[in-house]
Amino acid sequence: MSQRGYGSELLGRTLEGTPEGTAGLTHMSVIDPRGAEFTDWPDWVHPAVREAFVERGVQRPWRHQSEAASLAAGGRHVCVCTGTASGKSLAYQLPVLTTFADDPDSTALYLSPTKALGTDQLRSVAQLIAGRPEFAHLQPCAYDGDTDSELRQWARQHSRWIFTNPDMLQIGITSTHPRWRPFFAKLRYIVVDECHHYRGVFGSHTALVLQRALRIARKYGADPVVIGASATVSNPAQALSRLIGEDVVAVTEDASPHGERTVAMWEPGFLEEVTGENEAPVRRSAGSEAARLLADFVIEGARTLCFVRSRRGVEVTAVRARQILAETAPELVDRVAAYRAGYLADDRRRLERAISEGELLGVATTNALELGVDISGLDAVVVAGYPGTVASFWQQAGRAGRRGEGSIVVMVARDDPLDTYLVHHPEALLERAVEATVTDPTNPFVLGPHMLCAATEFPLTEAEVAAFSAEQVVADLAAEGKLKRRKAGWYAAPGLDPHGDIDLRGGIGGQVLIVDVTSSRLLGTVDTARAMTSVYPGAVYLHQGESFVVDELDLDDGLALSHPEEPDWTTSAREVSDVSILETVDRREFGPLTVALASVVVTSQVVGFLRKSLSGEILDSVPLDLPEHRLETRAVMYTLTPEAMIDAGIALDKFPGALHAAEHAAIGMLGLVATCDRWDIGGLSTALHPGTGLPTVFVYDGFPGGAGFADRGYEAFTEWVAATEAAVSSCGCDTGCPSCVQSPKCGNGNEPLDKEHAIKLLRLIGRLHT
Repeated sequence: MSQRGYGSELLGRTLEGTPEGTAGLTHMSVIDPRGAEFTDWPDWVHPAVREAFVERGVQRPWRHQSEAASLAAGGRHVCVCTGTASGKSLAYQLPVLTTFADDPDSTALYLSPTKALGTDQLRSVAQLIAGRPEFAHLQPCAYDGDTDSELRQWARQHSRWIFTNPDMLQIGITSTHPRWRPFFAKLRYIVVDECHHYRGVFGSHTALVLQRALRIARKYGADPVVIGASATVSNPAQALSRLIGEDVVAVTEDASPHGERTVAMWEPGFLEEVTGENEAPVRRSAGSEAARLLADFVIEGARTLCFVRSRRGVEVTAVRARQILAETAPELVDRVAAYRAGYLADDRRRLERAISEGELLGVATTNALELGVDISGLDAVVVAGYPGTVASFWQQAGRAGRRGEGSIVVMVARDDPLDTYLVHHPEALLERAVEATVTDPTNPFVLGPHMLCAATEFPLTEAEVAAFSAEQVVADLAAEGKLKRRKAGWYAAPGLDPHGDIDLRGGIGGQVLIVDVTSSRLLGTVDTARAMTSVYPGAVYLHQGESFVVDELDLDDGLALSHPEEPDWTTSAREVSDVSILETVDRREFGPLTVALASVVVTSQVVGFLRKSLSGEILDSVPLDLPEHRLETRAVMYTLTPEAMIDAGIALDKFPGALHAAEHAAIGMLGLVATCDRWDIGGLSTALHPGTGLPTVFVYDGFPGGAGFADRGYEAFTEWVAATEAAVSSCGCDTGCPSCVQSPKCGNGNEPLDKEHAIKLLRLIGRLHT
């Protein structure tokens, strides 16, 4: 399978069995193979460390591994930013293990965004040092939510290398730092693995946890070096620098080998005799198309991973692929399985082993296998829906061809404007530099709780307040009586215990507990703002592959009560909103067009929800009576004069439909220039906004204070609008569909929408803005 054209031949054989008129191939290209560049082991590497790697089959490091490791060993914060399977782990293992061999009292901290990745890396280190007396003192240990209390106590007292995640660093380590004093006092390295995953509000929270951890270590006399490992991101040094608040040097030239890779783009066709909202056409789902490709590749003997965005989608895709195989190749049914978070650890390890050893030929998975879990030797990857970032796409694509063999990657478009754009403009994915991660640690809604945590850890000095850019936040906390000023600095008021109040991944604000009333089991939590759009009465809620329907939402008590049910429909909230402008942060004028970045207040209310069949057909609309929600956030906005719109061929009565459709499409396309999902943002369009007196469109961050997405949209406005126009105009529908201008969360029932005049509007903006 190493011959040139393997991927093209495999896809060609798959297409031969495709029913006439249903093939959705829009693009196919081949990425040439690349050879490896080796270097000698650096002189500073301890002989025992070098011998351990040689015994594991690593005779010499690749050039980028040696370069990054040497920078870290020399005391520089470094981010190694290379492709999947490029050995980034060795780049941090070399300096960390050499330090341990030279100084048995030193310590290290490893952070990953998922427990699965942390467990995998811990196992890799344990295997590497097994039986070596130089590392008998090391005792690397996991310290996360699955670690029992006795093992946590043992790890704190004895382990020199702790493997954890930002959540546990926040709630279990920084909050009890006096008990960790010996560990912090000898802390030499902090490893931040897969650091491109720290973006948006989660990334902003993680940045402040990291900066507080560095502060604690320095209070105890240490000065740790931070080593970041990342898939390819734009400006990786700046990305890690934002996380730790200090200068970073990047290593980006990938010296690892990879085989030839064929990349194909696939757009599902429209279903016959099925219509969606307002009689719009409905495409075949990305999941069903991916299941068919998965089954076809398995029949061809190709070891295949199929990435699906939701846990439920993973299960459905695996079941559908097995059904296809039962009809066409029954002997292969048991060689296809599902893999996702929520499985027991033993089950995950068994599946990983079965994939690596070839017992399984096809696996449907969430992004749980996107990260550095060691799965190698695959032939094909199917990506069911754009995963949200170019970096994630290449992470998933890189799972195939790990032995220098030919491989194929197929991206199947979802019914979504961004996916539609990418399959018709493949260069925007395959030739585009990856995104910069978007974080904003200065967001006062994020920064305030962390300043309380910092003040409970050690008094905050004026210099530290300035370094965090927290002067106003600290003043506000003092006015609320939560901080007290003394000679040594700012102290937290007695009785405060703020560490547990921060949910790094759940957003900002109070929490709602989601409970199964039949068993009193806690299923999960969601912040109050998102509760009204995700766990309203009647909503379908998925938890680890199980389906629940919400019976009651009690915001006063913070409870969403649900029961198990497997309906053959899905739900999506309908929300109406109003936007008031507080302050214009920046603005640019282009004759009749004004583009601005603004602080705004969004008043919104969920007024109902749609029930959709699994095929996408609208079943009914259910009204709801939920309270209004007020959100202070950031928005990118533009206004146009009516005269310019009329001159562009948009009649006055077409204004609402054109603006509304353009707004929907822009929300769907913002993920092209900012690392966000359409569910992270909202929008509003109006033919006459009271604050501007003009036709106006807003696209705003769905988090208090903003998450940086609107700012990025403002910076990349030209590219964003041009891509939005291309996505709408290239969609194959006549009057609008979910692939271009319809939105699954529109509070107005996707009315009015005017695709034809939205294209005219977007082209007008493009002409004026250039």
